[in-house]
Formats: sequence, structure tokens, C-alpha cells
Amino acid sequence: MKIKYSFLVLVISLIFLSGCSSNESPATGNAVFDSLVEVNVDKLEIYHFHATNQCYSCKTVGAYAEETVNTYFKDELNEGKIIFDHVNVDIYENRDLVIKYSVTGSSLWLGTYNENEFNAEENTNVWYKIKDKQDYMNYLKGVIEQKLAGN
Repeated sequence: MKIKYSFLVLVISLIFLSGCSSNESPATGNAVFDSLVEVNVDKLEIYHFHATNQCYSCKTVGAYAEETVNTYFKDELNEGKIIFDHVNVDIYENRDLVIKYSVTGSSLWLGTYNENEFNAEENTNVWYKIKDKQDYMNYLKGVIEQKLAGN
């Protein structure tokens, strides 16, 4: 029994270690390793999508997001590296942006641009943080910093 266990440990170890000596390029197709590769972000769009009539929560998500961006990312805003806006989904002129982000309702979206692609991601966690403004702002600040770092 002891030999079978040792053999099993050896096989599992070899499987895990086999990827560590790869000579492949940084983008390997392996989600674990690819997530560690940083990508240069050219621009970050942060949009608070909302309807004409907003509830307290919808207004708060947008107001806290705007305050976070204005407080911690003034330089990036001024340079055009970060774009922030409130977008009314009910206004016809905003339809292209609503389609681009696949918006279905009130939401906060972050869109990253790099030399190769555009990636849009809805952040639903902010809704759970609106009861504590500082917690919300700290959380969103961390998310934005990660996005700017290419993660």
C-alpha cells in the first residue's frame, strides 16, 4: 500500500510540475498562467448605466463610483486614460454604447482597451457595498487599480 501511495504522489507531482518548465510564450492558453501575464491597458472606461427613473441604490452606485474616480484617479481622468460617465439607457443617442456593453439594466461596467482587444466586465459587487461608502470606494479603487495594471 505504501508503494502505491508513493507512486500516486509522484505522478501527481509530475503533472503539476510539468507546466513549470515550459518554453512557451507568456500567453500559453492556460488560464492559470495567462492570468498572471500583465497587459498594458491603453484606456479604461467606467460607465454607470441607469434608467431615467432611478431608485436610491441605482443613484448611490453611480454617485459613489463617480466620487471614487474623481478622488483617486484625477490624473488618469485628465490624461484620458480613464473615462467615466453616467449613461441613461432610455436615451436613444446612447443605444450604441448600451449595445457595445450588452447592458440589460442599471449597472456599473468597466471596459478595458489594450493594443489587441476590448473587454467589458460588469461589476455586480458594488451593489453589496452601498451601505458603507468608504468600503465601496476602497473596493472600487482596488478594482480600477487592477484593471489599469492589466489584471
